[in-house]
Amino acid sequence: MAGLSAAWHLQKRAIECFVFEKESVVGGLCRSKQAKGFIFDYDGHLLHFRNKYTLRLVKKLLKGNLARHKRSAWINSFGVFSRYPFQANLYALPRPIAQECLFGFLRASQSNQGRTPKNFLQWINASFGNGISRHFMVPYNEKFWTVPLNEITCEWTHNFIPRPKPSEVIEGFFAENKHHFGYNATFWYPRQAGIGELPLAFEQQLHNVYKNCCISAIDLQNKKLHIAGKGKVKFDTLISTMPLPELAKIIRPLPGNIMNMLRRLRWNSIFNLNLGVEGACQEGRHWVYYPHKDTIFFRVGFYHNFSNNMAPYGKSAIYTEVAYSKNRPINKKQVVPRIINDLKACGILSKKNKVSVLDINDIKYGYLIYDKYYLRATEAIKEFLLANNIIACGRYGSWQYMSMEEAIFDGKRAADMVQE
Repeated sequence: MAGLSAAWHLQKRAIECFVFEKESVVGGLCRSKQAKGFIFDYDGHLLHFRNKYTLRLVKKLLKGNLARHKRSAWINSFGVFSRYPFQANLYALPRPIAQECLFGFLRASQSNQGRTPKNFLQWINASFGNGISRHFMVPYNEKFWTVPLNEITCEWTHNFIPRPKPSEVIEGFFAENKHHFGYNATFWYPRQAGIGELPLAFEQQLHNVYKNCCISAIDLQNKKLHIAGKGKVKFDTLISTMPLPELAKIIRPLPGNIMNMLRRLRWNSIFNLNLGVEGACQEGRHWVYYPHKDTIFFRVGFYHNFSNNMAPYGKSAIYTEVAYSKNRPINKKQVVPRIINDLKACGILSKKNKVSVLDINDIKYGYLIYDKYYLRATEAIKEFLLANNIIACGRYGSWQYMSMEEAIFDGKRAADMVQE
């Protein structure tokens, strides 16, 4: 998405540019596919807008094929569904657990003012107290990140994790909270054909898009790209949205210190299983978080509630997400039946929901991990790349936790850096 945006903005400035896409369809992880009347994305992708510029741009590109939704997100724990965010909706939990969470939050609010946490685990405890930490924040984030939380830094948290006021937590202890929390309180999604419509809309306005082009080498001395089976192309400036660890495999020459920095980068991977099922399923809910170890997935979402064209009439389209890494591997031969069994055990799939389509997306680069090496490593890598006329761009190209909107805007930033 960032690369397409960069090309669109360069073309707008009448600067000739070429897009080399590895796959047969543009969009990266923001693609969609069809199977037996179902439409699936490569995992769940939604649009959240904080900037009027990107909202206007996306509306212009999609030409009316865009709908706004009020989030319906939930947590399933202790045998009940509670509204997201957990910390602001304690009312649905068993009373002893809700009380532990509330009193722990109030104590933390009074005792941790002015303290600077050193890592994500400390930030969780200082922000939410022992109860919320123990019953949701720690188990969910350990399941999601797959690494010890004291190895993760916390500079990224303010944009993505809601921190309600004490009065709002108290309100949510007694009844469903009416406040809108977090950057994703509302979201936008195409009315027709899935999230992949947005990258396709970008492509339709671009002059030079070449697909099935796998970059096998980048020659820094001669400023040439080697495209597997298709020859070489000279470049003046290269905007790279390739994941940084992949870029490390093909750049030559690559100094030893930069290679060492690249080796320090960490990430988790996501095993995404999409399912097409018979019958209605979780009508009205957009997604559900599963914090505890009794389910293999950390989140389940419902495409058919984003748009009713994602599944044939009377059927449902579901996505599930399982995080894994070197720290916490999964058995890929057993993960699909485990997901289906867990969906049945937690009540997502009933006897009437016969599974008719299975679609697997094993996503190597899921979420980059902010650890103590992250800042020094990424700064050194990007400085080296820029010195060689390579602009790192996008979520994986610049190795930053980004929403789709931020990726689009980062493409604009990269384009603005190119000299005419």
